[in-house]
Amino acid sequence: MKILVIKRDKLGDLLLTTPVLAHVRSSLPQAHIHLLANDYNAWVAEGHPAVDRLWVYPRVRHAGRIRLRAALAYPGLAWALRRQHFDWAIVAGGDESPRAIERALAVRAQRVVAYAREPQRYGTRLTDPMWPPQGHEIARMMRELEPLGIAMPARILPPRYALPSSCDAFARQWLRERDLAPGAYIVLGLGARRAKKQPTAQQIARWTTHWHDRWGLATVFMWTPGRSDNALYPGDDEIAAPVLAMGLPHVHPFRGPVDQAVGLIYSARTSVIPDSGLMHFAAASPGGVLGLFADPNESAPAARWAPVGPRARYIEAERAVSELDDALVHQEIAMLATPRPIAPASDAAARDRD
Repeated sequence: MKILVIKRDKLGDLLLTTPVLAHVRSSLPQAHIHLLANDYNAWVAEGHPAVDRLWVYPRVRHAGRIRLRAALAYPGLAWALRRQHFDWAIVAGGDESPRAIERALAVRAQRVVAYAREPQRYGTRLTDPMWPPQGHEIARMMRELEPLGIAMPARILPPRYALPSSCDAFARQWLRERDLAPGAYIVLGLGARRAKKQPTAQQIARWTTHWHDRWGLATVFMWTPGRSDNALYPGDDEIAAPVLAMGLPHVHPFRGPVDQAVGLIYSARTSVIPDSGLMHFAAASPGGVLGLFADPNESAPAARWAPVGPRARYIEAERAVSELDDALVHQEIAMLATPRPIAPASDAAARDRD
C-alpha cells in the first residue's frame, strides 16, 4: 500500500501531524508512507522514522508576494507524484482545506480522504469526504485514518521532532555570548495573533523577576518581529518595546527567525508561550511548556489546540491572559522548573531514529 499524506500548513501544524504519521506506520508497517510538505515547514519532518519519502513543494505565495518560479515548478512535481500511483492521499488537518484538497486531487490517488463540508464542490475524485469532528487537532487528524481501517489509538503519542544541528549550534553560541547555560533560563515568548492571549509588560516584569529570585533563572524573551497591523504576518514589536525599556538585567531579548527560536526553546529549563506554533515546539522539547489561552468562546480554544507532551501544561483565561493571577502562573511553572539534564540535539535525533 502506498500512502501520501499532504500537509500544507505552518510549522506547528506539521509538528502536530507527526503522531498521525507514527500511528500509520505502527498500524501498517509494510506501507510506503510519503509526505508532501512545503519549503517552509518540511524540515520539521526531515528524517522522521515513519516517512519513507518527503516531497517538498515551493510556496507560491510568500510574505504576501507571488513567486512565479514556484508557480512554474509545481506542475512538474504534481506529475511526478501522479506517477507514484498512490493508493491513498490523505489531506491531514482538523478542518476543510480547499487548497490542500486540490493538491490531493491532482495526484490522482485511487482514494482521497479529506474533511469537506460541501464535498460535491470537489467532484467524485474526492472519494472519502468526512465531516469535521470535534476534539483536539491531533485526534481530528487521527479520525481521517478510519477509511484505511486504522482505528483511533488507545493513547495518542506526543508530537516529536529532531532539532536540526544548525539550530542547536546557533543556540549554544547565542547562549555563550550572554554567559547563559542550557537549562539556566526560561523562555517567555509572544506570538499569538490575538492580543487577549498575550501577557502584559507588567506581567512579564513580575513573572521574570519571580523566576530569577525564586530559582535563579534568567529569561530569554522572544517575540515575533514586525508591527501588529501587518495583515499577513502581524508582529509583536509594540508589545515588546515597553518590556525592553525596563532594562531588566535578567531578561535577554531575542528577535529572530523561528528555527533559531526553536533552538533556544530546546535548551530552556521550560517555556511560557501563548497559543502558537512555538508553543507546540516547546511542548515537544525536553523542558516542556506552559501554554497560555484565553476566551475559548471567541478564539481557538485549548480543547482543540492545547500543547501535548509529558511536560505540557496550559492555562485558559476566561477573557484575557492579562487577568491571570500571578500565583496561578507561578504554581504551574513550579511543576516545570525542576532541574533536569538537557539532551544534546544528537541524542534527540538518535531517539527519533529508534
